[in-house]
Amino acid sequence: MEAIAKLRNYPTSPRKMRLLADLIRGKRIDNVLAELEHNPKHPAVPLRKLVLSAINNWKQKNEGGDETQLVVKTIFVDGARTLKRMRPAPQGRGYRVRKRSNHVTVIVDTKTEKTQAKAAKVKEEEVAEVVEVKDTKPKAKATTTKKKTTKK
Repeated sequence: MEAIAKLRNYPTSPRKMRLLADLIRGKRIDNVLAELEHNPKHPAVPLRKLVLSAINNWKQKNEGGDETQLVVKTIFVDGARTLKRMRPAPQGRGYRVRKRSNHVTVIVDTKTEKTQAKAAKVKEEEVAEVVEVKDTKPKAKATTTKKKTTKK
């Protein structure tokens, strides 16, 4: 059974947070925690705490479950509120500064044999489609060129 944890209105741009989210998507929990602990980007700290919160939520739902098989099943980052500020500019003007924030949702679940078998089956189908596409390509026809004769 999966568990969800959400981080709301974290004051960094969604683009910066998505870079970290892409790093951990689909990986095992022990690898995720190690990677976030040693990542120099500033959103790595709250994202690590969020993953730990998701693990604790999973423990609450599944008493006596084995947490070593947990995987980050889904993670997505949405934009949140944007604070609009003004920065002084030359000749009495003001430039708008948008201070962005984001919402992060993490879903963790165990990687069971069924999901592994399903993933392997999908991968085999993709490989088979690629092979079929390569085999059905039309072959290039050999073209002959005629020499042009010039009249003098």
